[in-house]
Amino acid sequence: MFGKLNVIVVLTILTAVLHITHIQCNDNLRVAYQWKEIDFEYRSARDREEAINSKSFIQGHVVPVGLEVYQTRLFITLPRWKSGVPASLAYIDITDNVTSSPTLKPYPSWGAHQKGISGEPPEIVSPFRIRADRCGRLWVLDTGVDDILGETKRLSHTQLLVYDLHNDNLLRRYPFPADQTKNESFFANIAVEDGDCEDAYAYCGDLGAPGLVVYSWKSQESWRVNHHYFHPDPLAGNYTISGISFQWEDGLFGLALSKQQPDGFATLYFHPLSSTNEFSVSTKVLRNKTYSTSGDSFKEFKILGSRGLNGQSGAAFLDQLTGVIFYALPNLNAVACWKTSNREYTFKSQGRVYMSPVEMVFPNDVKVDDQDRLWVLSDNLQDLIFSELNRNRINFRILTAHVKDAIENTACDTTLAPLPDIINRLGDILRPQTTSAKSGASIMLNGYVCMLIGTILALTTLH
Repeated sequence: MFGKLNVIVVLTILTAVLHITHIQCNDNLRVAYQWKEIDFEYRSARDREEAINSKSFIQGHVVPVGLEVYQTRLFITLPRWKSGVPASLAYIDITDNVTSSPTLKPYPSWGAHQKGISGEPPEIVSPFRIRADRCGRLWVLDTGVDDILGETKRLSHTQLLVYDLHNDNLLRRYPFPADQTKNESFFANIAVEDGDCEDAYAYCGDLGAPGLVVYSWKSQESWRVNHHYFHPDPLAGNYTISGISFQWEDGLFGLALSKQQPDGFATLYFHPLSSTNEFSVSTKVLRNKTYSTSGDSFKEFKILGSRGLNGQSGAAFLDQLTGVIFYALPNLNAVACWKTSNREYTFKSQGRVYMSPVEMVFPNDVKVDDQDRLWVLSDNLQDLIFSELNRNRINFRILTAHVKDAIENTACDTTLAPLPDIINRLGDILRPQTTSAKSGASIMLNGYVCMLIGTILALTTLH
């Protein structure tokens, strides 16, 4: 841990580097949507008023957590952390630019979020993450738990709900078998391998009782895979976000799938939430029920490396066009990236995409859509859980940029040839330039130094 004097010294040196080399930290994401509080598009003003009066709608309890974009719709999950969440999955039309704080439309309908006449649980209870596949299906991983921070009522089994995005009809409901969940289970993230629409696979991460449930669309069955790499690191459980310090012991969370490899399978990159390490495994292993559930598959899981101090990471997503993984860094108020073609996974091989103590407080989800646009959701979740949301400020933001712009001049820039040992060539980079053209080394150093300065600044808030 840095002392105050060390922080000052390092910042002084790096500031000098910035001055001499004219390094710029390019944060190219723009805020597309922002809200102080979430509101819904009710059937009428009277319905909305009745919902507020009956406390079935409490605005201060509604927090967006996950997002997905499919064609003209941007989907948002709104888990039932507390009572008063009238719909836990909704969407907005991204072609409607009337306001930057639009009301949300429940998906697929209001009825899907309401209990039945005889008290049956709603069709959708409380999902955290969703995934739209290339086949026009929306995969919803539903925890089935209501009032998570309050009375914690389980209304249904953890389940997969798959909708047809062409007509919004429910195609399939798949409750997880009892022997694939545990008392501590909490499924908060999903990745979908959709190379073959009729032979797709869903990978569902259990952060509470660390494990991975693999679901086969074709065979309509699932199996649970266990591995030590799914568990949290006991040394990485400390978080400080916007002045609030807490400890979490969350396991498997970040899931990112590569495109299909020459052998016909993808690579799943993954990490626990309370960890700074990144891991990978081929889906050839995971899709083999017998092999993946046996001890023989243990050696197939690989450790790639560490993101460094305070590098705990949340949601992740891999852009299959560029091969770049984007991931959230809640402790650093940042979104970063790593190019999967890079043979090293270290702090200096990571790229800073966006960092802000205002607009990126608790980055909670990242996605890349079919038009190669990066989308990031930040939501001040720490306030909801450990304090309360400030109704007089912007609490929730969705930021976006084209992937090419988001990774420009970072270590993930795919237009730059990989250059070894950049830091050892620092002296060459600092010498006066005889030309205005920037070398690949200096551009990549820019991103590294920007990331390092942001990390050090974040560290100063921890003391």
